[in-house]
Amino acid sequence: MMKNKFIVIEGLEGAGKTHACLFVKETLKEYNIRNVVLVRQPGSTPIAEKIRKLIKNEFQIEKFEKETELLLMYAARIQLVKKIIQPALKQGKWVISDRHDLSSFAYQGGGLGIKKKLIQQLTSLFLGDLMPDLTLYLDVHPKIGLKRALKRKKLDRIEHRSLKFFKKTRISYLKNIKSDKKVIKIDANLNINSVTQNIKFQILKWLHKKVI
Repeated sequence: MMKNKFIVIEGLEGAGKTHACLFVKETLKEYNIRNVVLVRQPGSTPIAEKIRKLIKNEFQIEKFEKETELLLMYAARIQLVKKIIQPALKQGKWVISDRHDLSSFAYQGGGLGIKKKLIQQLTSLFLGDLMPDLTLYLDVHPKIGLKRALKRKKLDRIEHRSLKFFKKTRISYLKNIKSDKKVIKIDANLNINSVTQNIKFQILKWLHKKVI
């Protein structure tokens, strides 16, 4: 049997991450992989969900410092990793996560301008050697992604940020994945059927390599 894996789905708002997570889980069933845990970041534990609400809500009387946002992201991530991800992996379960630390490098690093070295230190200190076995990066142009997000629901504090912020975030994503062989880039600007078929093709291709 294939050893269990940690799979992460990344991308901007409106890229289709939630749909992709569910679809990857369904695709894994074709290899008879059914012991799968789905999580989202920030969130998926009671404490992490409380932090998620704190991060996403707008406070009229006080603005978030960018470092505060970063540390809250890692606080939620630590809870999730310690309470769900690591135990699940140790039990032989597969884990699919909607976002992981690459989001912090892109959003708080590229978007907000926090130095990459600081984020690397947090990752090393709190996540140790936990790294995704595969990351699917759904690449969408900010205008397209935000338009989709706006149709879906009311925008939260982060989604309300400027187009310039999301352009910088996307540039950071593209820069950070450039030399990472464990990242597969998916064109998420296409219609949902085309994106879904591409995800399936890439996942099955990746699984085939792991089997043979």
